Amino acid sequence: MQKEYSGKPVFSGIAIGKISIYHKKESVVKREKIDDAEAEIKRYHAASDEAKKQLGELHDKALKEVGEANAAVFEVHQMMLDDLDYQESVENIIRTQGVNAEFAVATTGDNFSEMFANMDDEYMRGRAADVKDISNRVVGILNGAGAGGFTATEPSILVADDLAPSETVQLDKSLVLSFVTKGGSTNSHTAILARTMNIPALIGVDFNEEGLEGRLGIVDGYEGKFIIDPDEDVLTSYKEKKAEEDEKRRLLQELKGKPNITKDGHEINVYANIGSVKDIADVLTNDAGGIGLFRSEFLYLGCDDYPSEEDQFRAYKTVAENMAGKKVIIRTLDIGADKQVDYFHLDHEDNPAMGFRAIRICLKRPEIFKTQLRALYRASFYGNISIMFPMIISVDEVRKIKEIIKEVKAELDEEKLPYKDCELGIMVETPAAVWMSEELAKEVDFFSIGTNDLTQYTLACDRQNAKLEDFADSHHPAVLREIEYTIKNGHKGGAWVGICGELGADTSLTETFLRMGVDELSVSPSRVLAVRDAIRNTDLSVGQ
Repeated sequence: MQKEYSGKPVFSGIAIGKISIYHKKESVVKREKIDDAEAEIKRYHAASDEAKKQLGELHDKALKEVGEANAAVFEVHQMMLDDLDYQESVENIIRTQGVNAEFAVATTGDNFSEMFANMDDEYMRGRAADVKDISNRVVGILNGAGAGGFTATEPSILVADDLAPSETVQLDKSLVLSFVTKGGSTNSHTAILARTMNIPALIGVDFNEEGLEGRLGIVDGYEGKFIIDPDEDVLTSYKEKKAEEDEKRRLLQELKGKPNITKDGHEINVYANIGSVKDIADVLTNDAGGIGLFRSEFLYLGCDDYPSEEDQFRAYKTVAENMAGKKVIIRTLDIGADKQVDYFHLDHEDNPAMGFRAIRICLKRPEIFKTQLRALYRASFYGNISIMFPMIISVDEVRKIKEIIKEVKAELDEEKLPYKDCELGIMVETPAAVWMSEELAKEVDFFSIGTNDLTQYTLACDRQNAKLEDFADSHHPAVLREIEYTIKNGHKGGAWVGICGELGADTSLTETFLRMGVDELSVSPSRVLAVRDAIRNTDLSVGQ
């Protein structure tokens, strides 16, 4: 008999196939008395070293499959295993209670996870799951936990309570048609992976997994439905929808090489957002006209110390050369808020999203900023690089940036290092930048509207808080009015204007943005052709 559950879609599409349950590895922990505490501690450290080795392998695998941004979590897990407070807690429990390493690790994991979960800071609360993940890994190594995971032998719908980053990376992606989980959020690793893989996914689905293995399922990523044992007419209907969807994807591929031009002759640039050098392949495969946002902070997230000028120069130079003269817009580091880096030694903040982050760090720590700017200007000689600055709120900030750039150019001239002048732009992601947009446009060459943070700051909704997803409406009239106001004032002040936030890929708004006069849309590589299709099916002469 057909059963239907509802959930929150994190990526649209339709999947039809057998259901496969993701089984967590069995890792039952028993409290056992031991006689030799030092031998048990040695056993714990051996398991911890093995866990770090596994995490290193997972990092390398993730780097190839899902990019540097999504792989960084495994480096964070390795650092957590090296945390002295964590290690001392495990050792102390073994020595004082005379118990086995499995129990000591599990207890420490529970204690630290609870501590993180009770913190005020949203980012730190998010580390609770990480602590549990690494503790479970060490316990599993200690007790030789049996194999679990995704055991499908044919493409299937993966169903789970939730998936940790380490679990998603180990999946055979060719066998996953869709994700359906009870937990998770739109910013979870599972959701990010689904978007990267272009497969439908639902979160928050309250299903009963008993007896689901091997049964036929349908995932509707448009309407948020998970259907089990569909009736014949329902199955037929979804097979037709799936065929239409597949045909549409095939037709999208035919758009490669075609211009982004409306029916009435209005042309617009469609660029791609990337997080690492390895993402360039996706940019070229999906025929983006350039890179509208290279998130340079991932060079910092992937290091144990500040990346050197040479390391940054090589990365930026590689991107510029590979894009062969196409525009590459590189955003200076946007560290802070939900992107914390230990070696920056940032103080704990009660409200980090509105704290010491992005350009504020650069202007207060000019030595870090100048190193990045030197690398960027040196790399500019090898391609078409533009530089963009995040979290701007005033004209004064832009003028300070220009003074630092002047110093950098003077140094490069003195050292006889070649460079080219770069277009300079700012992210418009604060209401302050919106209302100062006409004045700011006179100082820069372009704007790129960051709709994710702009929505957060305009609606006073923390973008990392899953409980606020129903309130954080990026289609809110206030947000759309700010976008229109920014485009109008940017043009008035002589700057071109693009959109690089998630909203830029929302094809239900493509015509709206075109009518507002936007010059460029920068989206994830997988959305380039869909946005091109929406542009080519728009006629701005209608309804004028």
